[in-house]
Amino acid sequence: MFLSAWQLARSSATPLLVAAALCIGLISGCGHGAHTTTTEKPKAPELPVISAAVLQVQRANWPAIVRTQGSLAADEVAIVGTKVAGRVNAINFDLGDRVKAGAILAMLDQEDLKLQVSLAEAQLVQSRAAIGLRPMDPLENLDPNNAPPVREAKAVWDETRARIARIRQLQLHARNTVTQEEYDQAVAAEGAAEARHAAAINAVRERIAQISVRASELDVAKQKLTDTVIHAPFDGLVQERQVSHGSFVQLGDPIATVVRTSVIRFQGMMPERHAHRLELGQQVTLKIEGSSDPRVAYITRISPNVEEMSRSLAFEALVDNRNGELRTGLFAEAEVVVDPVAQSLVVPSSAIMEFAGAEKVWKLVNGVTKETIVRTARHGERGVEIIAGLAPGDLILATASEGRVARIDAVAPPAPRTASEPTEVVAGEELGENEGDSLAAPLVGRAGSR
Repeated sequence: MFLSAWQLARSSATPLLVAAALCIGLISGCGHGAHTTTTEKPKAPELPVISAAVLQVQRANWPAIVRTQGSLAADEVAIVGTKVAGRVNAINFDLGDRVKAGAILAMLDQEDLKLQVSLAEAQLVQSRAAIGLRPMDPLENLDPNNAPPVREAKAVWDETRARIARIRQLQLHARNTVTQEEYDQAVAAEGAAEARHAAAINAVRERIAQISVRASELDVAKQKLTDTVIHAPFDGLVQERQVSHGSFVQLGDPIATVVRTSVIRFQGMMPERHAHRLELGQQVTLKIEGSSDPRVAYITRISPNVEEMSRSLAFEALVDNRNGELRTGLFAEAEVVVDPVAQSLVVPSSAIMEFAGAEKVWKLVNGVTKETIVRTARHGERGVEIIAGLAPGDLILATASEGRVARIDAVAPPAPRTASEPTEVVAGEELGENEGDSLAAPLVGRAGSR
């Protein structure tokens, strides 16, 4: 028969066994408590201390720029046409030729016009001879009363008046010598002679006017003869040739297209949202297709109207092209400096690193570096514009490649490049009046002491 533990405890035969069990439990419990009190939490590892150049982010001169696109156009374009009709007898130009102002481009047949000049000269001589003028006599000195037809009419008129005077003398001294009918006939003849005299004066004046008409016709014929020779309107290049030798051209038909390219016009379009910032004289840096060097120009013309279709404002800038390097029609990208005194947060490009499509800097927080994502805008020779992620006064490492999580012992950053070193000319990034302004202030000493 088996006994339970309780029964064994109550029996006098087992007190020693119960005491032994209690001692074993107390020993095991004391050992577990001692283990828990002696275990300690592990301490954080000590951050390393590294020496690195530290910059304080500050605002710097960073002109506001608007980028746009456009093309190059000739300063002047002239479609040279004919002023008379005729057959082309000679052509002195071809595509791409350089011509001087006044140079003969082409000549038309002149034979018909020479005959017209001769005819006009003969008609003029005839009109002058009709009133007694020799070819070289000046017309302005002619008095109509001295013209032969007028003098003839005046003589007849004088004769009739003298006859009337004689008849009146006979009537006074010898009665019944002259009849009344004869007297009336003499008076009528005198009136007719007076009228013929006035008509002769009017005829002479008409001939004088006709002489002026003949002279004008002669001038027109000579001008047409002169217009058969076609001249270049200005110094330039032949962009297109529209005729060939032997072609018959009508009045106004084009002969050649001449362009002046010593000065090139950049024609661009400014978006409507920036149109109010556009002004005459603003600097424009052009990156021209096919040209490695950018060109600097200045706005010379601004359209008064915003185009409704594109919602853009047209403007022009003149580009020097005396060396003939640029061609019309080339595509160009323009950077217009709309605010040359604007400022922005700018850091050296070495302070930014790119990883997985994100741009980051090593920012100091309580003396310890920390990766911080930033948003950038323009990248230039002077640095990179920061538009988000940093604020004025923040401390960052000057060289991002040296960054890691550590405490920083700041050292002097490398000296900035001097103004005498060559720089790439990019709109809004070349040094101007604020050439000595630093992009970020260097800090030397303990970075955590700020």
